[in-house]
Amino acid sequence: MDRLDAMEAFVRVAECRSFSEAARRLNLSKSVISRQVSTLEQELGARLFNRTTRSLTLTEVGGAYLERCQRILADIEEANQSVSNLQAAPRGKLKVSAPVPFTTQHLGPALPDFLARYPEVEVDIALNDRFVNLVEEGYDLAIRVGRLDDSSLIAKFLAPARMAVVGSAAYLAERGAPTNPEELNQHCCLLYSNLTTPDEWSFVAPDGRKSTIEVKGRLRANNGDVLRQAALAGLGLVMLPTFIVGPDLQAGTLVQVLEDFVPQQIGIYAVYPHARHLSPKVRAFVDFLAERFGPRPYWDLVL
Repeated sequence: MDRLDAMEAFVRVAECRSFSEAARRLNLSKSVISRQVSTLEQELGARLFNRTTRSLTLTEVGGAYLERCQRILADIEEANQSVSNLQAAPRGKLKVSAPVPFTTQHLGPALPDFLARYPEVEVDIALNDRFVNLVEEGYDLAIRVGRLDDSSLIAKFLAPARMAVVGSAAYLAERGAPTNPEELNQHCCLLYSNLTTPDEWSFVAPDGRKSTIEVKGRLRANNGDVLRQAALAGLGLVMLPTFIVGPDLQAGTLVQVLEDFVPQQIGIYAVYPHARHLSPKVRAFVDFLAERFGPRPYWDLVL
């Protein structure tokens, strides 16, 4: 048995949580993958997976072995790629997951310039406001906005994502502008339901005091553009990143409130599965986006 082939089969099964999907990605039969993993377990004298008819999970030993195998395979891939022409032009299909508002307003308009710069690259972009599993769903990278949790993914900071609480001039004329977060209980708020706690907004006072305010309103949605339209229509206040509402603030159709209380701790990131040596197409795309949007985004320049 080729030990490296068996290790790769084990890694793919662990990442996919499926023998069938691992076999498909390696272009092998399921029986071959199953035999390689079973033989590997016999040679190691340890069970790597807990198998049931409904689930496949790593054992404690399997989890530790997975990390080592991933590093070994990454080293081999890096060695192989170092022999090839690392300056080769980026080429091939690039599969990307990105959030809807950021893509429609900023990433989408940037794609023609990227494709013109790299004519041998194809981009397949899926718009998702949820966090996709890059490995299981076969994405090369994802664009994510927020504070990133620790994970096995590599994150490249692209640009800051400044938050703002905004409302229309008509709404503020009718209801008054809040001067501190506690006054939000007198206002209708528009809630972004993709958050863990959409009805709680966090603030930091100028003196550093933190607070979490429970807000309420008649509309919640899992899409920032929908909430922006509602705010423009005078339905209430909303907390959104300025890459969504920046043009409205510049035009005066939305007005910012509580500016001194809104924490600025999130960013826009490109994330991709860990690999010490990026493929040229992924590296080119990440570098292009960092150049395009950072370090000070154009949507904040006149705010």
